[in-house]
Amino acid sequence: VVKSARVMKKAVAYLVPFLEEEEEGGAAGRAGTVLMATVKGDVHDIGKNIVGVVLQCNGYQVVDLGVMVPAETILDRALEEKVDVVGLSGLITPSLDQMVHVAREMERRRMGLPLLIGGATTSATHTAVKIATQYGGTTVHVNDASRAVGVVGSLLDRKGGALYRARVAQEHGRLRERFARRRDRTELLALPEARARRFKAEWEGYDPPPPGTPGLTRWEDYPLGEVATYIDWTPFLAAWEIPGRYPDVLSDPVAGPQARALLDDARKLLDELLREGALTGRAAVGLFPAHASGDDVLVFESEAAEAAARGLPVADPGSPAEGEPAGLLARIPFLRQQFAKEGRPNRSLADFIRPGDAGGGDWIGAFAVTAGLGLKEVVARFEEAHDDYHAILARALADRLAEALAERMHQRVRTELWGYAPEESLDNQALIAETYRGIRPAPGYPACPDHTGKRTVFGLLNAPSLGMALTDSCAMTPAASVAGWYFSHPEASYFGVGRIGRDQVDDWAARAGMTAGEAEAWLAPSLGYDPGDDR
Repeated sequence: VVKSARVMKKAVAYLVPFLEEEEEGGAAGRAGTVLMATVKGDVHDIGKNIVGVVLQCNGYQVVDLGVMVPAETILDRALEEKVDVVGLSGLITPSLDQMVHVAREMERRRMGLPLLIGGATTSATHTAVKIATQYGGTTVHVNDASRAVGVVGSLLDRKGGALYRARVAQEHGRLRERFARRRDRTELLALPEARARRFKAEWEGYDPPPPGTPGLTRWEDYPLGEVATYIDWTPFLAAWEIPGRYPDVLSDPVAGPQARALLDDARKLLDELLREGALTGRAAVGLFPAHASGDDVLVFESEAAEAAARGLPVADPGSPAEGEPAGLLARIPFLRQQFAKEGRPNRSLADFIRPGDAGGGDWIGAFAVTAGLGLKEVVARFEEAHDDYHAILARALADRLAEALAERMHQRVRTELWGYAPEESLDNQALIAETYRGIRPAPGYPACPDHTGKRTVFGLLNAPSLGMALTDSCAMTPAASVAGWYFSHPEASYFGVGRIGRDQVDDWAARAGMTAGEAEAWLAPSLGYDPGDDR
């Protein structure tokens, strides 16, 4: 469908002047008008763009406002354009709150228009529990582009629309009841008890290797031809809603032909982009002395400063800043699993860094990479030619190159810059399967769901000098960017923090220098309680 849109758009571009002349605006024959926007603070729009093209190919007019669109702009334009449906998209978890805000504003203005919700972090349950409850109109979660036309058609169907809306409301009621039962069944430990059940590493005899290249290392123009060999094609195919794991999906009797055709087009475009040097890859890696202090990790500018903070004698440690030890670069407040688990520890990422009172220091790494510099110009060129297919293809490739660059940087850290696994020799499939030692969790993901951790990463690495930036909601620009932490401990592993209690939110807020309300806003998807309950 997206491929065919190239022909459709070029034909429409030719015909529109004649249609407007004959039909007073060219609205005749349209199935309806849908306004779409990525909400304020978010810059991700691949899925939204695919949905827009699919809707256009099915006779709908689409008003696409782009990315980082404030609620007021969305609703003003919806009224101005006399749209039939409003669609919101977002990838990062703070976008969920923005969607709730838009729903409240639509209710305040008594707009009554159907509201569509989509994006990677959205869900039918969140839509039913948090968004639909704020709006008297119909709110529908659309989990993939293939459903969009059917949903919009059902909402706007004059005969069956009322029945469809009633079914949506009934399903939302069922989801809310199930959510309430599940939350009631989730036993959360008191924070002191969760900490007592922490993952207990064996620190005696632990000797973390100091990095061969400590401090900051930067690449202003990393060769993306080298990076391309590290691409994981499974998420690329998933972005186009082709299910299955690469390369097995290529032999699938149903999905295989489309997967092969899509990959052929992607590789041709990738070769063209690399040949032209259209995209620039940049990266920064920092390896710093550190130790854990409770659920915090303290990052220092030098080994001497870290040792001084542990009370070890060093030469002239300097004068500490008020309330913090000398040479402290950052205090990273990590969260801890708080749900009761039989026979398993309640983990925090801080558990994988040696505590300051355990007889020695440790190290932590940070990274920020982007492959999106130059993408804007590439996309503009295709969109000017009415070629949505290659515009979306370019965006998806840039995302994969950024992830591949993160993979390559981690490999170089393990084998060269930090060098704690110098003998490692893994092929790309083994790298994708993460069979190596160490992890690289990213702020906003399950092990550290707080997006504000990106601010600390960016500060340690001076990421803005790479051409990267953060929105108010801590989405990264360019969108094809990745940032996070490096942990080298042999037992370090990924996990999800899951639901947390009010006591941990209050504790984390104090450690992060926020009010409890601010912390609840940033950690909203992780809350195991209703913030509206009396404190």
